Amino acid sequence: MRAMILPLTRRFLVMAFLALVAVPLAHAQTDPLPSWNQGATKAAIVDFVARTTRDGGPDFVPVEDRIAVFDNDGTLWSEQPAYFQAAFAFDRIRALAKDHPEWKDKQPFKAVLEGDMKTLAGSGEKGLLEIVAATHAGMSVSDFGALVTDWITTARHPRFDRPYTDLVFQPMLELLAYLRTNGFRTFIVSGGGIEFMRPWAPGIYGIPPEQIVGSSGKTEFRLDGDKPEIVKLPAVEFVDDGPGKPVGINRFIGRRPVFAAGNSDGDLQMLQWTTLNSGPRFGLIVHHTDAKREWAYDRASPFGRLDKALDEAPRRGWTVVDMKSDWNVIYPFEKK
Repeated sequence: MRAMILPLTRRFLVMAFLALVAVPLAHAQTDPLPSWNQGATKAAIVDFVARTTRDGGPDFVPVEDRIAVFDNDGTLWSEQPAYFQAAFAFDRIRALAKDHPEWKDKQPFKAVLEGDMKTLAGSGEKGLLEIVAATHAGMSVSDFGALVTDWITTARHPRFDRPYTDLVFQPMLELLAYLRTNGFRTFIVSGGGIEFMRPWAPGIYGIPPEQIVGSSGKTEFRLDGDKPEIVKLPAVEFVDDGPGKPVGINRFIGRRPVFAAGNSDGDLQMLQWTTLNSGPRFGLIVHHTDAKREWAYDRASPFGRLDKALDEAPRRGWTVVDMKSDWNVIYPFEKK
């Protein structure tokens, strides 16, 4: 009997040992970026993370300096046929129109109410700022956040008939998680409104409100009895776009990033600020090339124009993501 028990005991111990070894091996073989196709783009990202997190290596970056910044519109989620915050503002114009009969004859409000996108686009930044001032101001930050939350959970994108938050990019969600797993802190640095993003972005991207940098309107503190509140005013305080992005990074983050991701000329200066420095640096541009699954656009687009940054990318060594060939999945709902 003892002769039979000993071989069984040895077999059990061997099997237990192999099971313990198999756990870390399986974990090591798990692909952290499964929605990215194998190729130069994915390899460049993985190589950068490996080099900068290898303790004692020549490119090692201390944890406190592992700052990664991401544009939002067109980089973390779609931005066509217009920026999604603009869609929110347009819906607010329609909801408030009954209290503003003068809007029927006043641009750019008239164009919104009539769905005249050509005239609306022609109104440019000035027209958009008028719309934002009319729809975003005159209320507390918390009341505005409640409006955004209600809209983001009920509004549907005109092409996909899905909530706008369904149109986040699955490969970028994986990239955010991959960087955080390796000790990077991820920040949003967007031209979009900071008060528009904070109600929903933390739950979608895993980025807390204090790590969201965006454009902002002026606000003021008010005390109504014993109720303190921050009230939004109809004036622009800071535009976090173009050259404003490095300024915003310096003001609100206080450290120079080592990783930056964008998709348009509005991100050019952020990419320059991040990569034109000593030590390991990574610049990434999402190039929209998939008209079937998303959109294909760059130099001529009124939203997310990619022209100067695309030309500068080869000279700076920035990695350009070809959405059509580099991503096997674009949106989370496409996953099998």
